[in-house]
Amino acid sequence: MPKIVDRLLELANHSYSPYSHFRVASILIMKDGKEFFGVNVESSNYGSTICSERSAIVSAVSAGYKKGDFKELHCLCADSKKISVCCFECRQVISELFDPDAPLFFYSKDGAVKKYFVEDLCPYPFNESDLK
Repeated sequence: MPKIVDRLLELANHSYSPYSHFRVASILIMKDGKEFFGVNVESSNYGSTICSERSAIVSAVSAGYKKGDFKELHCLCADSKKISVCCFECRQVISELFDPDAPLFFYSKDGAVKKYFVEDLCPYPFNESDLK
């Protein structure tokens, strides 16, 4: 099987990013080993754009997975030499569905990697307890 970076670079070719030219791909791995793939899909109405991380997560939820089923996330921007981490909208969704100690891996196109845990990127999550 190809290395995760090679898989992410290939997946990024499916990105629809005519405005930013910033192709992003994610591979989401569930606790049962199933994988879901996501790419960013832009819109001229920027508010309707979806990031690759949420694209993969929404696919998993649509397939019947629930909070607590998520193991780890791998993400790469194919058009940047640096490592980019997820936006705050993605962090919110991640903090709701992943365990706080779940690993998140972010890669450069050259294969450099930074590993974080959900609690690192979302130290003060807004969650269901805040709605009561």
